[in-house]
Amino acid sequence: MDVRRAAQRYPGGDPEAGIESWHAFSFGPHYDPGNLRFGALIACNEERLAPGAGFDEHPHSHTELVTWVVEGELTHRDSTGHETLVRPGDVQRLSSAAGVRHVERNDGDVPLTFVQMWLAPRDPGGDPAYETVRGIADSTPYAVPEAGAMLHVRRLAAGERTAVPDAPYVYVHVVRGEVRLGGEALGPGDAARITDARDLELSAHAAAEVLLWEMAA
Repeated sequence: MDVRRAAQRYPGGDPEAGIESWHAFSFGPHYDPGNLRFGALIACNEERLAPGAGFDEHPHSHTELVTWVVEGELTHRDSTGHETLVRPGDVQRLSSAAGVRHVERNDGDVPLTFVQMWLAPRDPGGDPAYETVRGIADSTPYAVPEAGAMLHVRRLAAGERTAVPDAPYVYVHVVRGEVRLGGEALGPGDAARITDARDLELSAHAAAEVLLWEMAA
């Protein structure tokens, strides 16, 4: 198990424009050849957008983009004609395939925080696809078969425990609260990269929200 702390993330964005970004993997000017990916996961970005701020239209290709809103509302528009307002509890996926362009903005009057995770597909190319699942439940994993991955959302009360999936690769990201995993205490923004996970449990020291990626070899 490799624990990465929130303070170890690479800073990005444009604070003067109301954009703050914190990257868990090698990203943009922060090139780190030893931190390019884990399993299918190639990015886990914490994004904070002030009211009125956002990312202008930009391209993606050969990437599965999965977004989890923490606070506020995210406005999404893409070149295939989708326009969606994504709220806390929703899972949004944009399969960029051979190429797509999109805009992400905070059109609300309160700050927006979201986590965006990028996964490498097993087979690049194809046609772009888009999906939003409203109010995903803890008991319903979200599958991304194109990347051989499954997202589990865990919302835990203080003292509650939950099993970590047994899998070749598991990525644990703490959205909020405090948890303990394999003897390690994890707080907001902390992550754990687990290889060959077996019989592990998460326990919450305080009310917590955690994202777990279960990934095939």
